[in-house]
Amino acid sequence: MRDTPPVEDLGNGIWSIPVPIPGNPLGYTLVYALETPRGPVLVDAGWQHEDSWRALGDGLRAIGSAPSEVHGVVVTHFHPDHSGLAGRVREASGCWIAMHHADIDVLRRIEALGGLLQDETETAQLRLAGAPEEEVAAYARLDTRMDPPALPDTALAHGELIDAPGRKLRAVWTPGHSPGHICLHLEDGDHLFTGDHVLPRITPHIGLYPFTEPGGGPDARDPLGSFLDSLALVPDIGAAHALPAHERRFDDLAGRTAEIIAHHEERLDLLAGLLGPAPRTLWELTAALPWSRGWDGMAVRARRMAASETAAHLRTLERRGRAAPSRGAGGVLLWQRP
Repeated sequence: MRDTPPVEDLGNGIWSIPVPIPGNPLGYTLVYALETPRGPVLVDAGWQHEDSWRALGDGLRAIGSAPSEVHGVVVTHFHPDHSGLAGRVREASGCWIAMHHADIDVLRRIEALGGLLQDETETAQLRLAGAPEEEVAAYARLDTRMDPPALPDTALAHGELIDAPGRKLRAVWTPGHSPGHICLHLEDGDHLFTGDHVLPRITPHIGLYPFTEPGGGPDARDPLGSFLDSLALVPDIGAAHALPAHERRFDDLAGRTAEIIAHHEERLDLLAGLLGPAPRTLWELTAALPWSRGWDGMAVRARRMAASETAAHLRTLERRGRAAPSRGAGGVLLWQRP
């Protein structure tokens, strides 16, 4: 667990409030409070936990405000370490919650499943990936239920200005990590709130869910391709300062986006090199790739995420004409060199 840094005045009416994520190696989410005449506008809200709520409240009081005075919460994406406390802030203040419409659609689907992140079709997906039956059974025993974050009342689109009186805060759609991930350009301060899209040291999880996703928009068909495309556009925004949701702020947006793109291009080349004339399953290809913790050291949940990342890379290779998909016995997913 990382030590939680202090609340920090970043100047120009911007404050950084670290909100802990209990039990998570990321340590904390950097929630940003933007001063406006009608109260602070928060960029993200943090994890739904009493310790997190206490930290957010203490942070707001440290800057001379309180949860009851928040004017609005704009959420960069639906993941619970960003959206979890938004509903509680709205209960305390009556504020609005804004999110890109594509992620609002995801939350509605989760809500319709009764809070399930996965349903029974996930075990079928693992079988299609070629996972051994004992791993499918282990995954089926996992508790994948969550309390869905509060549904936002404001749906955002690319280029839309946020309701931040006296400021000029614009939504920039950057899909990949989630279908509706947004960055936020503070045009009156030359800052870009990057959420999880651009982080200074690590790269966000980019996965294809489900592995057999046939459509549903360009991001659903090719999340990695969408991520790379939106990364390439970030330097054109011209913001001098990056304010990410994790780790630390940094200034070289162009350099960092180039590093992340290069990392994924290297990964794509490595995966393409594993393809030969004989078809291989998604599970076989995932196990053959290098992973920071090592495939053998991964629990089944981590292997599921690794397989989804590999599926996303394979989808990009397919669209570039570098991988040929097919089906084996029982509909098992296969790829080979074209």
